[in-house]
Amino acid sequence: MLPLNGIRVLDFGRYIAGPYCAALLADYGADVIRIERIGGNEDRFTVPVADDGSGAAFLQLNRNKRSLALSLGSEAGRAIVRRLVATADIVIANMPADALAKAGLDLATLRTIKPDIILVTASAFGDDGPMAGRVGFDAVGQAMSGAVHLTGTPDRPHRAQVNYVDFGTALHCAFGAMVALRERDRTGQGQQVSGSLLGTAVAMTNGLAIDHALNGIERRPIGNRSYGSGPTDLFRTSDGWIVTQVVSNAIFARWAMLVGAPEMIADPRYGDDMARGDNGDALSAKMADWCVSRTTEQALDALAGARVPAGPVLAPSQVATHPQVIASGLLEPMDYPGTSAAAPVIGAPIRMSESPRDPMQRAPQAGEHTRAILSEAGFAAEEIAAMAAAGAI
Repeated sequence: MLPLNGIRVLDFGRYIAGPYCAALLADYGADVIRIERIGGNEDRFTVPVADDGSGAAFLQLNRNKRSLALSLGSEAGRAIVRRLVATADIVIANMPADALAKAGLDLATLRTIKPDIILVTASAFGDDGPMAGRVGFDAVGQAMSGAVHLTGTPDRPHRAQVNYVDFGTALHCAFGAMVALRERDRTGQGQQVSGSLLGTAVAMTNGLAIDHALNGIERRPIGNRSYGSGPTDLFRTSDGWIVTQVVSNAIFARWAMLVGAPEMIADPRYGDDMARGDNGDALSAKMADWCVSRTTEQALDALAGARVPAGPVLAPSQVATHPQVIASGLLEPMDYPGTSAAAPVIGAPIRMSESPRDPMQRAPQAGEHTRAILSEAGFAAEEIAAMAAAGAI
């Protein structure tokens, strides 16, 4: 039995933050019901990979869930939600406070149905302040955290292509849900867990804010180098690219010996991590010269032998076939109706010594489990047929 068996989650999440939070709970046994509009929510169709239009991220973010498709605007749809809330432990909805209230998913309304319910919400900017009611996506959090300002070049900031703020918010929310469940076990009381993209992004860049507040330094973009270590950079090999991250005097000494520059060890310009960050141009130039005549494999083998942190720069097409990814068992092939092949999907990338995960179930098609869920909730077959005929499900 998985740790979250017996926990029911109603997932009203959209795009990444809400759905991924719910998926993490589903990975460890929670019964997660994705509630979406008839035909599927808009986030289902981003970057389509299947005949029904379901997208690449959707297959990852909605594994291990069941789908209930209904019209939230209909009285029958609202009645279904109320009955399901009465059976639920957690409701997840990443939307602004006014939208929650309009949908009847605010904490006060949910508590009238299930007094000990836990509501997990994720918004762009949080519940307070001048931007609280505004909408936003991952890139807005990146930009407002200082990360975009420090990425790219001085005349052209760059955002990250991966949605790390969304995923980070989902992780924070899943952590909050676990804390809230523990508190409910102790006190019998539910509560609201609120995360935000801005909060997550600022948490991830907090060290930079502390640096500025206490050192008074306004950092500028320096490409792929690091402000506080070196040589930390990307380097071209004869057949690709690698990254190194040389942190601490001990690792720097091993790197200097490896590249044939032992004199750098005692050079005061490279005396500690901050000095090496300040003088990283010269260190990167030395490393670039060392890498250019070696293949990626040769460079990485030598760096590994010297115990210097390094890795290859992989294209997305190379990730699933990399020997370390395969050996780690990170990806599971998952069939979905209408895809050209099995999708390589990753579950929660953790291992628990006493609670191994079950094999994952594929993401659901829109409304795939509607009738089964309603039957479990006590609706008679004729009631379900009538709701379907009326367009409520």
